[in-house]
Amino acid sequence: MINKIANSIAESLQSVKDGDTVMIGGFGTAGIPEALIDGLLAQGAKDLTLVNNNAGNAEHGVAALLKAGRVRKVICSYPRQADSYVFDALYRSGQLELELVPQGNLVERIRAAGAGIGAFFCPTGYGTELAKGKEVREINGKMYVLEQPIQGDVALIKAESGDRWGNLTYRMAARNFGPAMATACAWTVASVHEVVELGALDPEAIVTPGIYVNQVVLVDRVATAAGGI
Repeated sequence: MINKIANSIAESLQSVKDGDTVMIGGFGTAGIPEALIDGLLAQGAKDLTLVNNNAGNAEHGVAALLKAGRVRKVICSYPRQADSYVFDALYRSGQLELELVPQGNLVERIRAAGAGIGAFFCPTGYGTELAKGKEVREINGKMYVLEQPIQGDVALIKAESGDRWGNLTYRMAARNFGPAMATACAWTVASVHEVVELGALDPEAIVTPGIYVNQVVLVDRVATAAGGI
């Protein structure tokens, strides 16, 4: 019998190892898997590459991982904001590597990894520092930059509901990067606020099929309020 419901967050993260590339969902305060990030802190893996929309807020979530010295490199779109002082200090002191990626390119590079696409040409970034060292090509009179897929080892995402097969639905903007990240990683852990019986989820409403999910963890909504919707 297939049962992907984990007994605990710690159990779901046992396979994370030093040096892994970890994708973490979230956009602004929506869809951040705070409980899973806290679990990763407790788990102890270090020298990580984090793929995320930003580089953390204040000292919680992704920023907590940075502050704990567990991250070697961040791949993101928006590293700096009003409360990104943890990232700022680490980056300016040379303790953290940054790969800055335009947001559309970021999600498409993730999606390409999940779809088995070797690389793709995109016009965004042409003629800027972001295209430095990359192949460029003229296509139908327009210049494009060759972008490589981003493949991850582990995805940590926040969903709304799930079943024991790993099928997931999301709540509004909390969906953001989660579906793409789930397809691009070897191991996907999803926190959910509700575990339902098989067949309870409308097949037409399932956004992430269980084939892309390895573990589902039930997390109380109150405990993850900092993670937004």
